[in-house]
Amino acid sequence: MTLTVAIIGRPNVGKSTLFNRLVGRRMALVDDLPGVTRDRREGEGRIGTMQFRVIDTAGLEEAFDDSLEARMRRQTEAALDEADVALMMIDARTGVTPMDKHFSDWLRGHATPVILLANKCEGRAGESGRLEAYELGLGDPIGISAEHGEGLVDLADAIEALAPETPKAEQEPGEKPLMLAVVGRPNAGKSTLINRMIGQDRLLTGPEAGITRDAISINWTWQDRAIRLFDTAGMRRRARVDQKLEKLAVADGRRALDFAEVVVLLVDATQALEKQDLAIARQTLDEGRALVIGINKWDLIENGGEVLSGIRYRLEHQLAQAKGVPIVTLSAVTGRGIEKLMPAVIRAEKAWNFRVPTAKLNDWLEEMTARHPPPLVSGRRFRIRYMTQAKSRPPTFALFTSSGGELPESYERYLINGLREQFGLKGVPVRINLRKSRNPYEGQSRKRS
Repeated sequence: MTLTVAIIGRPNVGKSTLFNRLVGRRMALVDDLPGVTRDRREGEGRIGTMQFRVIDTAGLEEAFDDSLEARMRRQTEAALDEADVALMMIDARTGVTPMDKHFSDWLRGHATPVILLANKCEGRAGESGRLEAYELGLGDPIGISAEHGEGLVDLADAIEALAPETPKAEQEPGEKPLMLAVVGRPNAGKSTLINRMIGQDRLLTGPEAGITRDAISINWTWQDRAIRLFDTAGMRRRARVDQKLEKLAVADGRRALDFAEVVVLLVDATQALEKQDLAIARQTLDEGRALVIGINKWDLIENGGEVLSGIRYRLEHQLAQAKGVPIVTLSAVTGRGIEKLMPAVIRAEKAWNFRVPTAKLNDWLEEMTARHPPPLVSGRRFRIRYMTQAKSRPPTFALFTSSGGELPESYERYLINGLREQFGLKGVPVRINLRKSRNPYEGQSRKRS
C-alpha cells in the first residue's frame, strides 16, 4: 500500500519547489513566472523514513469553461480525488489572498483531509502570514521553507496523523516497467496520443501549441506488461527556442531520453518528417535508444501511399542509421491505427535487448566476408579475425582484426545492414567497435634450436 499526497494551491506559491524537495531531485520545472506547472506530475516522496507517492499540480484557477486554465483545474481536481492527504500551500510572505480563501472554502467541502502549509517561512520573514492563515479554517498552519527544507519534520508528523489505515493508491510489486517516451515537435499530438493509449484524460490537451512543459511520467499496463510512459514538451530547433521557460521545458524533454528504452517519435502527417523530426530521430539513435515513428493525424491524409513513400525515402537517404525503423500510421483523435503502435514498440524493445550467440555471429561474418571481402587499407588487405557481441541495449559488437587503422565506412555500413537483416535489428542503433587482435608471441624471444 502506498500513501498518496497531493500538493495544491494558487499559482506561484512554491508547490513544485516542495515537490522537488520531497522527491529529492529536480523533477518539476521551477521558475518565478506563475503557472509553470500545467499537468499533474507524480514522484516517490520521502521525509526521513516515511515514503509516499506525491503529486504536483497546476496552480488553482477560478475557471470552469473550456479554457486552458479550466482544463488545468480539472487535472488538479482529479489529483485531489486520488489523494489520501492534500497539502494546501500559501505564500506566507504575501499573506492570505482572496484566492486562498476561495479555494480553502472549496477544500473544506471535499472528503480528502487537508494540511495547511505556509511556505517561505525561513527565519521569521513569513511568521505574520503564517498566523494570518488561521482564518482559512484548515487547522494549524505549518510553517515551512520548501526551498531550504525547513519544517519538513512537522509536515511528516502531520501526514502520519492524517494518513488512513488503507491508502487509496495500491502499488503492486512486479517486473521492471518498460520505459517509453513520446517525443516530437510542438502540437504533434503527443498528449492526445497518450490519453488515447491509457483510456483517460490524464494529460492536458488542446489546440494551443506547447501546452506540455514538464516531462510527465505515467505508470500504465498494456497486456499485463508494466509500462512507464513519458510525455514530453515539443522539441523545436535551438535557434527558435528563445524564452527561458521554453528552454527549460525542451531540456526537460531531452532528459526524458536518458530514462527511455524505446522512443516513439510522433510526426504530424500534414507536415511529415521535416528537418526537426529528422534531428530528433538522429538524437534518439545517437543516445542509443530504440525508435518507432508514429505518423499522427493520418485521418487528414488523402494520398497516404505517396506520403508514406516520401517519409521512407527521406529516412533512407538522410538518416542511414534509421534504416528499417518501424513506421505506424495513426490518429490520436479517432484512435485509428493505435492498436499497431504498442506491438511495434515491444518488437523494438526486443531487438534492443537482443543477443547473438558468438558461434552464430561468426558463421554469419564468414558468409559476409566471403561475399564481399574487406577492402584494401593503405595498400593492404583489412583482415578480420572474428566478431563477438560486447553488449545489448543497444546491440554493440566488437570486431577483432589483425590490422591497425579504421574500417572503411562503406564496409562498416555493409556489416551493420547485414546485421539488421539477418538478426532482425530494425529500429535500434547498431554499433561496431574495432579491436586489434593481440599477438600472443609479442614481446617474447624465440627459442633457438
